[in-house]
Amino acid sequence: MRIILVTGLGGAGRTTVAAATALAEARAGRRVLLVSEDADPLLDGGGDGLQVLRPEPAADFRREFLALQARSAAALDLLGAAPFEDAELTELPGSRQFALLRSLRDAADGDHELAVVDLPPLPEALAVLALPEQLRRYLRRLLPPERQAARALRPMLAQLAGVPMPAQWLYETTARWEAELAAVQAVVEAPTTSVRLVLEPGPAASRALRTARLGLALHRLALDAVVANRLLPASSEDPWLAGLTTQQHRHLAELRTVTDVDELPHLGRDPRGPEDLALLAPARAAAVPGPVPEWSVEDRREEDGVLVWHIGLPGAVKEELSLVRRGDELLLTVGGFRRHLPLPGALRRCTVTGAGLVEGDLRVRFTPDPGLWPRTP
Repeated sequence: MRIILVTGLGGAGRTTVAAATALAEARAGRRVLLVSEDADPLLDGGGDGLQVLRPEPAADFRREFLALQARSAAALDLLGAAPFEDAELTELPGSRQFALLRSLRDAADGDHELAVVDLPPLPEALAVLALPEQLRRYLRRLLPPERQAARALRPMLAQLAGVPMPAQWLYETTARWEAELAAVQAVVEAPTTSVRLVLEPGPAASRALRTARLGLALHRLALDAVVANRLLPASSEDPWLAGLTTQQHRHLAELRTVTDVDELPHLGRDPRGPEDLALLAPARAAAVPGPVPEWSVEDRREEDGVLVWHIGLPGAVKEELSLVRRGDELLLTVGGFRRHLPLPGALRRCTVTGAGLVEGDLRVRFTPDPGLWPRTP
């Protein structure tokens, strides 16, 4: 299934663009699912065969909490805990993000040809898309899967150590979370998933585009289109409107120095139904996005005695970069983003000896460790 994730600056009209995109594709004869909390009023019942999935964070939180409580009933009984009832539960911070991720997973399991997902504003959207990988790393670190193999020895280990070993339900719950997170991560990282960025040309637009390109590149996600929304018409009679239009086009020109931009008009009012949405459908078709550039390892042992890992980070600047090697991972911080990158197999037997940034290409140099590198006959 083709999946388009729509985000942008807060107030730039990303929900409108997501609904217009989904409606246009549905009217073209495709089976389309729109995932959005706020798009129903825009469609006004005129979906033309378009199906809408509305995430419900409160209901999702209660359902997941009660299911976890039921699976943990034996342990809670031993502790004398009083179980919660559905009526007394209210959602906690973060519930909205998890409900959105579950909706994304459910959307990928459907029989639609296209899913358009209305994401939160840009900074939160990038954090949500990175969440499955981060949580899976935390689970593996705190409860390594290999420890489960020793569960038959747990009673004896508890006696020897003098402390109780983790209960079986904990490992079963961890395995369930791992499977769910892996499913969501697979959807986010699929080659048929891409991000569509909605901006209103203004002082913050260029910075938002740079932030989006950098964050998406770090997490290997494709940016398939940039949409400039709410463009004002040219006017020679109204100096005030002419000034705003000139300012918009100046910022639009800045965006075009970086990437192609699709333009959408300002209607002069808030969209009020499917016919207004038809005027705001981006020209960019929902084609499969191009591949994300590979992060390649260049073998320069004969020339310089090193291997070079090329990591594409468009828009990165040296002052915002930080690299730390920890075991078989490289902790990379760039701008406001951070990611733990598993090292390719060959680089795990090397030491980091330097790095440089050349026009958005981060080049990390690795020198083979003589004690670990295979000897040449």
